[in-house]
Amino acid sequence: MKVMTAVKRVVDYNVKVRVKADQSGVDIGNVKMSMNPFDEIATEAATRLKEAGKATEVIAVSCGVPQCQETLRTALAIGADRGVLVETDAELQPLAVAKLLKAVIDKEQPRLVILGKQAIDDDAGQTGQLLAALLDWPQATFASHIEIDGETATVTREVDGGLEVVSITLPAIVTTDLRLNEPRYVTLPNIMKAKKKPIDVLKPGDLGVDPSPRLKTLKVVEPPARKTGIVVPDVATLVEKLQNEAKVI
Repeated sequence: MKVMTAVKRVVDYNVKVRVKADQSGVDIGNVKMSMNPFDEIATEAATRLKEAGKATEVIAVSCGVPQCQETLRTALAIGADRGVLVETDAELQPLAVAKLLKAVIDKEQPRLVILGKQAIDDDAGQTGQLLAALLDWPQATFASHIEIDGETATVTREVDGGLEVVSITLPAIVTTDLRLNEPRYVTLPNIMKAKKKPIDVLKPGDLGVDPSPRLKTLKVVEPPARKTGIVVPDVATLVEKLQNEAKVI
């Protein structure tokens, strides 16, 4: 069984995000970039399926600028067998990414596609669901556990009320939650091996997809600064301030 995972290049989660002076977007100049943490979990999940003998090949796909090859190399170091980069300078929104991934899936024919439930840069959380709709495949989102038995996947989902277990027939889409696994530490030998693994570079035109954005960003601004807190001398003062000064949100 062939498994595909999608990985996104984002600003590293340890970096304080800065807005450009013209408020046109986020400043990524000289900023450390890394793989979206949820996509690391997805790649780890795909790799473990291969190690368990449930998958024969793991393909990592990324869409974006040429530097996304660095993100793909990380996925290859985790355990993916080969990478596919859909190279474009266009501003990619969830629908465009879903269309590009669908085109790659039509070409590669995987039985299972595992994605992170969302990216930490836009927090859209839409690509997996859009991809399932475009493919007309069953989906299981927010997965905290995955079991594969032949042509059936049993997925435990994180829901508001606790956990939900669903059974879906392959081919299918699964999106990962934080509790699915803890990605392995990428060792230097695996990083060196990843440099020898192949990465195919495609263009959206090769796949017959127009990635032009449907939405226009008017302005990006930083959230307002929080007011400095105060220390009160006693409980009575705290109660008084809560009654008279605190704002109900």
